[in-house]
Amino acid sequence: MKIAIVGKGGVGKTFIASNLIKLFEKNGYRVIAVDCDPNPTLALSFGIEEEIKPLSKREDIINERVVLEGGVYNINPKVDDLIDKIGYRVGNVTLIVMGTIEKSGEGCVCPASTLLRKFLRHLILKEKDVVILDMEAGLEHFGRKTLEGIDLMLIVVEPTKKSIVTAKRMIKLGKELGIKKIGVIVNKVRDKMELELDAEIYGFIPYDEAVLEAELKGEEIKEGKALEAIEEIFKKIISS
Repeated sequence: MKIAIVGKGGVGKTFIASNLIKLFEKNGYRVIAVDCDPNPTLALSFGIEEEIKPLSKREDIINERVVLEGGVYNINPKVDDLIDKIGYRVGNVTLIVMGTIEKSGEGCVCPASTLLRKFLRHLILKEKDVVILDMEAGLEHFGRKTLEGIDLMLIVVEPTKKSIVTAKRMIKLGKELGIKKIGVIVNKVRDKMELELDAEIYGFIPYDEAVLEAELKGEEIKEGKALEAIEEIFKKIISS
């Protein structure tokens, strides 16, 4: 199963993605976790303090696989050994960091996006394998078609008009990409609410001060209402 966690900035995508990854691993799955955020912090959720060189900075691989003479891109690069070359293993979780542009004039991350898109499309998963992508905020990855071949897109929404408007756009774009399953996770909820969205609600995660405090301290959250809600979402994912 290939799952993408999407949403506007600040809605809690990485918190939800990291805890879903931990639940999948805890239940015997082999997980490939892809951090596509321009400010990659998913590694910190697994106690990885050392810097992981992102795919966007692996000029050796990009030049070998994607860039042809004259600046032309190879749209069918070799990807079958990519996970062994760029993955960082922690238990049954293999982390891949996408990376982004850090300085003006560096160009675009198109070659790295091409590699990732091809990798995701041709990755063969066994019964208890799962890929979870913690996507960058906003809509740009829809334009790059990074989500082609995804089995389930989960849109994280918070109870604000801007977040809901963004979610509606993502639902429309996801359907245009041919994503078969699109779900919504409502985060930071103080009161249950009705949402008019053309997608299934996978769960409501209550606002939890303990989450904010732990995030500020860089500590792992091991219990609380938010984690209980994410566990229910996990159960829904594996049963659907």
